[in-house]
Formats: sequence, C-alpha cells, structure tokens
Amino acid sequence: MSVNSSTTAAALALIAGDMEAMDAVIGRRLSSEVPLVSQVSQYIIAAGGKRLRPALLLLMCGALGYRGDQRFNLAAVVEFIHTATLLHDDVVDESTLRRGRATANAAFGNPASVLVGDFLYSRAFQMMVEAGDMRIMQTLAEATNVIAEGEVLQLMNMHDAGLSEEGYLRVIRSKTAKLFEASARLAGLLAGVPENIEHACAEYGQALGTAFQVVDDLLDYDGDVAEMGKNLGDDLREGKATLPLIIAMQRGTPAQQTTIRTAIETGATEQLAEIVAIVRQTGALQATRDAAAVEAGRAVRALSLIEHNPYREALLELASQLLQRRS
Repeated sequence: MSVNSSTTAAALALIAGDMEAMDAVIGRRLSSEVPLVSQVSQYIIAAGGKRLRPALLLLMCGALGYRGDQRFNLAAVVEFIHTATLLHDDVVDESTLRRGRATANAAFGNPASVLVGDFLYSRAFQMMVEAGDMRIMQTLAEATNVIAEGEVLQLMNMHDAGLSEEGYLRVIRSKTAKLFEASARLAGLLAGVPENIEHACAEYGQALGTAFQVVDDLLDYDGDVAEMGKNLGDDLREGKATLPLIIAMQRGTPAQQTTIRTAIETGATEQLAEIVAIVRQTGALQATRDAAAVEAGRAVRALSLIEHNPYREALLELASQLLQRRS
C-alpha cells in the first residue's frame, strides 16, 4: 500500500537520513538469541511498504523543529507495533498475500506469526520505557490497547451486512487511525509543544489514518492487483462490510442489496464482478472517495497551527495526494 509515488518520494527525501537512522535502530533491536524470531521479524520488515507511520512521526518532528535522537527510537517502536499487528492480522484474516509476496503466516505458519508478533509488541514496550517519559508511554500504551479493541470489534462485525457507516468508522479509527494519531502526537511530545499544537498533531494523524483506510477499502473494488500486491475482493472474502458496500446497499435496488448482503454474510466471491459493477453503478465508489476527501481536508486544516516549513508542506502534500492512491 502506498500513496502517490512521486509525492511520497518527495516527502520521504526530506527524511531519508532519518529513515536510515531508524532502520539502524530496527536492525539492532530485532536481534534475538532465538533464530526463528529474527527470521520471521526480518522477513516481514523486509517486505517493504512506505513505512508511513514512522515517516509521519519523523516528518512531524521536522515540522516542529525536534532533532533529538529519540525520534529514531520511537519511529522504530511505531514500526514494530504496526508490524506486530500485521502478523496477527494475517493470521486472523487467513491472508496469504501481502505486498506481492507470501504472508509470514503462509511462509512460517500461524504459531510462529502470532508468537513473533508478541515478541515485537514486547520489544516495542521495552524501547518506549527507555524514552523515560510517562506521556510517551501513556500514548503508546493507549494506542496499542485501542488497536486491539478495534481488531476485536472488526472480528465481531465480520459477515454483518447490517453494519452502519458509524460502526465502520469506529472500527477503522481504532484499528488503523489510532497508530497514525499516536505517531503524530509523539512528535509533539518530543518537541514539547503547547497542548493545542499537540492536539493538532494528533488530529492530523487521526484524519490522515482514517482517509488512508477508507481509500484502502475503496481499492478492494477499484484497485490494480499488480500494484496492490494483494487480491481484489479480499475484504469481501473475509466478510468485511466496508464503506463501498455499505453505501452501495443504501443506494441499490432490493435485488442489488440482496446480492451484496448474501456475499457479505457468506464470504462468497463468485459474484465479485457483479458486486463491483453495483458499487460503480450506485456511485458508491465516488461517495467513498468523497468520504476520504472529508478526512483529508480535516488533516490539512489541522496543520494550520504549525509554522510553514518544508516538512509541514510535505505533510500537506501527503494529505492532499492521498486520494490519488492506486495501490
């Protein structure tokens, strides 16, 4: 999953050195005397991706003028937490493909994926304690707990064709947006900014993360398989009632509603082509993109309290270009 490649490249160029420093921390802290732990950890870390969450932390630190080394440690913590959630997610979702290659659970088995995910969570907590700041620990501990709640909530919502838009947003704001929010807030805590600026950072992160997930769910019905590195229809196969389907059911004919409802309740993808057509015909694709645009606009407005500088401009670009994602 990535945002518009040229925009991302321009933003990441500002923090290329910071990302290398973070990678060095990751390399050191992945070490374990248990070979399988290192093997599985390295496998998923090396899988790629834009590392948007730690990049967000580092860009926000730049925007706020914080240059301390602790930003590399906390960026690695954020990436470890995210990686742990991926390991557990793929087991729960029975996924076999991520970023174009076999998931860790497909390569190493479910037990190894779950247990190495636990290792990454616990290593992240060791590292956040080293920061020696109770607010930082509080932010990350709360985020980790909310993410777990979001995962359970999503599990409860599986195959529920009656899920409302409000219920859908509650899941993604917990499951996905919370770590974006925490990443941006951490930069404010490191920089020691006033409370209103800290809140603005957190709001930017939450809005960006919400928009990111809404677009991600949209791409399950409008994406490029080769670029995405996952299979179209995966969400439907898992029985997830995401926003494109929720809107399509609100707007569709009774027959169209029945087609989508049955697919969600059974996880059957035989009628995927028909469902994609329904999502398009009802205008649900554009309505979903519009919903993401509202969140992206909220992210842009949150940056109004931060002084103009190249890092702030990069954060603005990330939010505005997020809607152009194709993978």
